[in-house]
Amino acid sequence: MRPQVGDDFAWIETAAGPALVCRPLQPLAGHLFTTRGWRLGAQRGSVDEVSAWDDVASAFDSGRVALARLRQVHGSNVIVRRAGDAHDVTALPDADIVVSDDPSLVLAIQTADCVPILMGDARTGAVAAAHAGWRGLASRVPHAAVRAMAEHFGARPEDVTAALGPSISAARYEVGAEVRNRFEREFSSKQTALWFPVQTREGHWQFDGWISAIDQLIAAGLSPERVHASRLCTAEQRELFCSYRRDGVAAGRLAAAIRARG
Repeated sequence: MRPQVGDDFAWIETAAGPALVCRPLQPLAGHLFTTRGWRLGAQRGSVDEVSAWDDVASAFDSGRVALARLRQVHGSNVIVRRAGDAHDVTALPDADIVVSDDPSLVLAIQTADCVPILMGDARTGAVAAAHAGWRGLASRVPHAAVRAMAEHFGARPEDVTAALGPSISAARYEVGAEVRNRFEREFSSKQTALWFPVQTREGHWQFDGWISAIDQLIAAGLSPERVHASRLCTAEQRELFCSYRRDGVAAGRLAAAIRARG
C-alpha cells in the first residue's frame, strides 16, 4: 500500500509504474518522481540502464523529447540548457544542478536517499532539477539552483515553486562529526533544527536534509507557501523506494524529472 501524502502531492499511474507529482508544480511544468517499481529502481547491475532511462523520457512524450542528465558529483555546479542551443544529451557533464527553458528536454537527476529538488517558474517557464545529498546541501545546492534560474532566465524567486521528492528522513540518517562540523563551518548559525533531538550514540547525530533544503530555498527568496516537501522516507518505505543507506551498493535508483511547458 502506498503511503498517504499531503494535499500538495498525488500518486499517478504511468506505463512504467507509479510516480509521485506535486500538485502546485503541475500547472508550471510536467514532472514526476519515480518509484522502485520502475526499471531504474531494480537492483544495480540487473537492468539495462539506458532502456530504464527511456522509460522516464517516455512518461513525458515518447519520441519527441530528449533526456538531459548529469554525472552527479555531490557538488553545486550548474549546467544550463537554453532553448535554441544545440544540446549533446549523450554527454553527462559533471554537475548536480541543471536548468532550462527548453520544452524539448526533460531534465533528470537520480537519487537513492539524497534530496531531489524540482522547480518551475510561473513567469518565465524555466525549470530546474537538483540533486542534494549532505555534501550538496553543505555546498548550498538549493540556493545555487534558484540563483541559476534567476541569472540565466530572469526568474524571480518569489515566482518559483519547488518540490522535494522522497529522500531519507532524519530518523534514519545517522551522520558523524564530519557532517555536523561542515555545516557549522559553512553556515553562520548552528542550525540546531537540522539535528534530530535524540542522539543515537556518542559523536553521531540524525541529520534532517528536508529542513536543510527547505530553509535554503526560503533563504534564496522562495515563499514558504511555494516550497513543498513530500516527507516520504526512502529508507523506511522498502517496497516503494530505493535506499543506499538501507541496501548498499545493490540499491537501485529513483529519478526526478521535469520538463518546461514552453
